[in-house]
Amino acid sequence: MAVPLMNPRFLLLSAVGVAGALALSACGSGSGSSADGTTTIRFVAADYGSNGQHPTQAYWQGVISAFEQQNPKIKVNLQVINWNDLDTQVKTMVQNGNQPDVLQTGGYADFAKNGLLYAAQDVLSGPTAIDFIPSMARTGEQDGTQYGIPFVSSARMFLINNALFRKAGLDPAKPPRTWDDVTAAATALKKAGVEIPLGVPLGKEEAQGESFIWMLENHGGYQDANGHYAINSQANVDTFTQLKSWVDAGLTEQSPAAVNRTDLTKDFASGKVGMLNGFPGQLADLKDMDVTWSAMPGKDTAGKTTLGVGDWVMAFKKGGHKDQIRAFLDFAYSKDNTVRFAKEYNLLPVTQSALTALQADPDEKALQPFLQVLPTARFYPLSDPTWPAVSAQIKTQIGSALTDPRKTLDALQQAAQQAGQ
Repeated sequence: MAVPLMNPRFLLLSAVGVAGALALSACGSGSGSSADGTTTIRFVAADYGSNGQHPTQAYWQGVISAFEQQNPKIKVNLQVINWNDLDTQVKTMVQNGNQPDVLQTGGYADFAKNGLLYAAQDVLSGPTAIDFIPSMARTGEQDGTQYGIPFVSSARMFLINNALFRKAGLDPAKPPRTWDDVTAAATALKKAGVEIPLGVPLGKEEAQGESFIWMLENHGGYQDANGHYAINSQANVDTFTQLKSWVDAGLTEQSPAAVNRTDLTKDFASGKVGMLNGFPGQLADLKDMDVTWSAMPGKDTAGKTTLGVGDWVMAFKKGGHKDQIRAFLDFAYSKDNTVRFAKEYNLLPVTQSALTALQADPDEKALQPFLQVLPTARFYPLSDPTWPAVSAQIKTQIGSALTDPRKTLDALQQAAQQAGQ
């Protein structure tokens, strides 16, 4: 099973809920039609709660209750599972032929490759299908057919500590636009005594994401336009050569390959870091700090794109409940529901209607920079069934590219090619 984005994990969309799987809802334990014509569908979802706060179980129970009132002949049997356990439990379900009708998780590629999923067009009405942000809908495609249905998203932006910038004689209103600007700002911050001028977390928690962000700003990436792995492209080698120069100059934290994103974001919130690639999940911790969110600095100019990440919904064919699934998904993806979930977890929407609503919401000013960049965000190669295995290797090995960019990227390229054989 592919879970490429979330899990303590690739994305860390402020997840890590209560331990273990939560109990099944009182809708019953089975799936199918009863004597009175009522059909029960099974829905397995990830828990986005944190330490028991904002429990996803309560959110989905509310949605299901409202749905069942409007659709009395359809019952939804809900199971919410902690991200730490979701991968293993769903894999077991599928191996036992007990897959749910609807699954919300981190990736769809393996299930689609094995022919287990309905095409999105089979389980979404026209108005729901055309409401998705186009770049996200395309990311859900495999071999020209969409199977992955976007659920929630996030994006990355460049984050600076305004107080530390001023301490270094820098103007926070003029954030770095190029890599030369980053070098100049980091050098000034170092001279001003800032502990970590530029944060570059390449520990195994999020190394594949941090690397991808910088690659994108040099027109690189993990795959080329034809969907072939290009990890050792010259653009990527040049990107890591630049990162290495910042590390060698003492402008980053010590030993970036051993530093995880969670730890570095805590350091930023405590005032130790001048610049960092940030994400919406930090907003709550930074609400009392003076910070600036800006476009990612590119090699020669401010970036035109950034890393986007997301989680997915998919519908399994085995139960044969296409019509009931369509009714439920159309309801679940209503504007009010998608806006409510995004606001609850400081996540970004996946539909145009929710994006417009959040952009107009005066209570969501902190999200505005991310909402602006979201439509142009680039995603991991999620449609490739080999990506989870390749990503896992990148997470643990790409930090070595700070020592020898070409050698490390060549090795990862070879491993990626072998994974596809």
